[in-house]
Amino acid sequence: MTSENATGARDALIALRAEVGKAVVGNEAAVTGLILALLCRGHVLLEGVPGVAKTLLVRALAAALDLETTRVQFTPDLMPGDVTGSIVYDAHSGEFSFREGPVFTNLLLADEINRTPPKTQSSLLEAMEERQVSIDGKSRPLPDPFIVIATQNPVEYEGTYPLPEAQLDRFLLKLTMPAPSREDEIGILWRHAQGFDPRNLAAAGLRSVAGAPELAAAREAVAKVTIGPEVIGYVVDLCRATRSLPSVRIGVSPRGATALLAVTRAWAWLAGRDYATPDDVKALARPALRHRLDVRPEAELEGVTADGVLDRVLASVPVPR
Repeated sequence: MTSENATGARDALIALRAEVGKAVVGNEAAVTGLILALLCRGHVLLEGVPGVAKTLLVRALAAALDLETTRVQFTPDLMPGDVTGSIVYDAHSGEFSFREGPVFTNLLLADEINRTPPKTQSSLLEAMEERQVSIDGKSRPLPDPFIVIATQNPVEYEGTYPLPEAQLDRFLLKLTMPAPSREDEIGILWRHAQGFDPRNLAAAGLRSVAGAPELAAAREAVAKVTIGPEVIGYVVDLCRATRSLPSVRIGVSPRGATALLAVTRAWAWLAGRDYATPDDVKALARPALRHRLDVRPEAELEGVTADGVLDRVLASVPVPR
């Protein structure tokens, strides 16, 4: 791959943020996080109260990337086959055939994933880890690119099933979408007053500015970003520090350390550099690690949060120079 291809891919992905902004006001951090996830072929847990445009963000991203997206509303009665697909009988031919489920897409929006029982949640584990679905003894590969973007409400716990640690650890990032600022909210209402229809993104002027070829070129370039031994050591020291804190029951696993390293490289490349720095690690530590910490219940009662733990770790672990 030539440097021109890599530069063109970077320019296209940077333009992607402005294109998504035609439909979603604010939340630049969430948009950047989703781009990083695509570069790393990782999955995203998107947390925010209802009405902050989580679904619209995913739809806008898919439109700007010319990728297929499917939305699944996770409910208590959802079955695994409703996600992965199932074997059905064709009365006309007298044969059984496989009918693909919504997981066979590029961007799978798992809406309110914590509202479905663990049996159905677990149906996503193979898809997320192996990028395939095994049914009736046969493995069927998923499209490339493929990522899961799962949403959940941070304040409503009635009728929900907490995600198990094994599943949480398979999300590359946990991104938060807060309520918009007053200025952004005025911008949202102004757009609606001008006739913006969130169900018609084409009418809003949203167009494709990148696609699978640009993503492939970008991933190849990200893999060439230089990681110095001091940066690797810093990642390891941060993750190890979370395992010895009295307020934490389970700290960050080695899988979490590799995830932080991966998004650090992608972040550095997106910033126009072919090397990563400790500051890149610090910038991605919270979204990459917050969902991998299990804070003790007694510490939670005292107001301790995963982000608070990471803030203390980032302040205490020496930064290499």
